Amino acid sequence: MAENSLLEKVLGLQEKYASLQEQLSDPAVISDMKKYVQLNKEYKELSPIIKAGNDYKKLLEDYESAKSILSDEKDEELREMAKEEIAEIEPKIPQMDQDIHPLLIPADPQDSKNAILEIRGGTGGDEAAIFAGDLLRMYSKYCERRGWKMEITNQSEGAAGGFKEVVCKVSGEGVYGVLKYESGVHRVQRVPQTETQGRVHTSAASVAVLPEADEFDIELNMNDIRKDTFCSSGPGGQSVNTTYSAIRLTHIPSGIVVQCQDEKSQLKNFDKALAELRTRLYNMEYEKYLNEISAKRKTMVSTGDRSAKIRTYNYPQSRVTDHRINYTMYNLPAFMDGDIQEVLDQLQIAENAERLKAAE
Repeated sequence: MAENSLLEKVLGLQEKYASLQEQLSDPAVISDMKKYVQLNKEYKELSPIIKAGNDYKKLLEDYESAKSILSDEKDEELREMAKEEIAEIEPKIPQMDQDIHPLLIPADPQDSKNAILEIRGGTGGDEAAIFAGDLLRMYSKYCERRGWKMEITNQSEGAAGGFKEVVCKVSGEGVYGVLKYESGVHRVQRVPQTETQGRVHTSAASVAVLPEADEFDIELNMNDIRKDTFCSSGPGGQSVNTTYSAIRLTHIPSGIVVQCQDEKSQLKNFDKALAELRTRLYNMEYEKYLNEISAKRKTMVSTGDRSAKIRTYNYPQSRVTDHRINYTMYNLPAFMDGDIQEVLDQLQIAENAERLKAAE
């Protein structure tokens, strides 16, 4: 039976699960924080698969038991009960089979991480910066719905509003695994605020979503980092332009530069900038992995070419189209108000289908 071969795959992971349980209670592992964090992560990822496997196994056992009663038992009352149980279980088997398959796809180890979200105004001048601000608001509203925390770490405001560039950290459960689909070019078609003739213009903003590097992901040599301080700019009260609280870090070997001016405290800005620098260095290596899989997963335009156009926001028609999965909805105001879960779900379904196909 196909169900049994699937069950064998799931239950075959039980030995690894038991081994992880044992290791996590080992004092030697507990004292090695890096190893403990890694093993605990693997254990948590396996838990729903093992639970689903045990539930599936019980369902199949109950089904076989009911069939056995139906074929061997003479008592009509027992046979009737067996028939009812079979009728109840039969439709559950294919559904459970369908639910388990995605669980068997190896999880991207980055999916559980927090994320660094960058939005930059692209072609279109002032209108592109305004649209970048609209996208930031959209993601902010979405994060509120999910109970995630969004912190702006660096920003450069546009002359007519919005942002030339804005960088945020998004923290919460499984943030990167959800927001990673947003990387790419977002195109807007609408009449700009600056347009006097009422003509529709096309402009764009680029979004990049990076998994935040954990403390254990990469080791930084502080001798390789140059630290500069400068006066922060933008909103922030009396300390703006008077105290050198803003931090710029330059990683000399790679040439990567990050800065943070969000906090009034220089120390807090330094910590945030260091975390972002660690993430950017980590992502230099992660990018190689993304490029390897991008050719295999067409839905994940974000995994390879971040210059690829992924979505169009058409204001005159109140239309949003995601070009990777040919998904269109006609409720743009709700979408821009953070109601983006449906398209993210569709992207995840499409990616899981491609990953399943590749695994077979």
